[in-house]
Amino acid sequence: MPVQTKKLRATRRTRKSRRNGSRAGSSSSYKRRSPGTEADDAFNAIRHGDVDAVVVPGTQGSRVFTLQGAERAYRILIESINEGALTLTVNKTILYANQRFAKMLKCPLEQVMGSSLRRFLSVEDRTALRSRMRKPRESGSQIQMLLKAVDGSRLPVQISIRQLPKNGSDGAVFGLVVTDMTEVRRTGELLRALTHRVVEAQEAERGRVALELHDNVTQLLCAVLFRFQLLAVRRPHDERRFRREAAKLHQMLGRTAEEVERISRDLRPGVLEQLGLIEVVRVASKEFAERTGVPVRLVCQQPAVRPPADTELAIYRIFQDALRNIEKHARAHHVTVRLRQHGSDARLEVKDDGVGFDPEHHSAGQKGTGLGLLSMRERASYVGGTVSIRSARLSGTEIEVRIPLPATKARIVA
Repeated sequence: MPVQTKKLRATRRTRKSRRNGSRAGSSSSYKRRSPGTEADDAFNAIRHGDVDAVVVPGTQGSRVFTLQGAERAYRILIESINEGALTLTVNKTILYANQRFAKMLKCPLEQVMGSSLRRFLSVEDRTALRSRMRKPRESGSQIQMLLKAVDGSRLPVQISIRQLPKNGSDGAVFGLVVTDMTEVRRTGELLRALTHRVVEAQEAERGRVALELHDNVTQLLCAVLFRFQLLAVRRPHDERRFRREAAKLHQMLGRTAEEVERISRDLRPGVLEQLGLIEVVRVASKEFAERTGVPVRLVCQQPAVRPPADTELAIYRIFQDALRNIEKHARAHHVTVRLRQHGSDARLEVKDDGVGFDPEHHSAGQKGTGLGLLSMRERASYVGGTVSIRSARLSGTEIEVRIPLPATKARIVA
């Protein structure tokens, strides 16, 4: 919508007032011209720093917004940055915008300034922006949304919001810096694609190692165990010491074979493909309880239709990481695991009563579970899901995984 001069009036300082360094009583209005020429002059004056104030008529009378802080050098800087910049009234009227913001909207600058920002936002984004502007933070706030350009295209942006000093204006004025997130999102998509390929390569390598362990190492251990048993039987029965040592070695070889089999199963659980996710989680929970002495309460709901294979594998890997972190760091006494479908999501919840930690200060570079938490998030992201972590010192930890499922696979059997 083109800005009309009756909608926006600007007062300009005279050369005499600039020379004398005084603004009082020195402003004069523009001479009457055609509406289009007068509007162009007003906008050029605003952009070049020749304006003291902008008058915006409203239902409750005209409101004056001073531009004392916007000197020429500052305006030149704002015009040269790669981000969009604008000042906004509380009712979303755009008092000032730079050329970069107008290019984002694919709209002439004269049609942007003086109009409402609402015309370039969806209903949801208007509500979100209004909420941020009602409760401004001293340090400002940020929000991501989509700008609607005049040609109908949508531009992903991040908007930084800061309330500005009033400087004599009649109401709150906000400064907004708008950053184009197109390249950031494209880079994120490329990174996710790379992560997917890394995960696929990891799974292929795990499958190969699991096959090698099962077909070679496990069979060799079993053969050694069998031949040693035959040797022990053939020895004289009165050699008690030998028999005791033979029994101990027999137990050690047996445990070694079981451990290799467990590692092979963890690397590539064949039962996952055969019996499904719930059975694998049940077996892993039982092994964890037997190995650590920490009881696991398992609550599962059987889905009507089996989730996709990549979803099952992602949930199982996250579950493995969660148990591994509990075993290494939590010092827990009880663990609760819930596996279910809720609406259109598959959900896994793992909760322990251990020592907990502070998620806000626990990054991947720190000692502890950082890499495990990062691995969980990457696994969930691989299938379009999310991982949320709630924990506090001495209050245990709860990990919740949500992975979207096809609409036809969202029904739950009670």
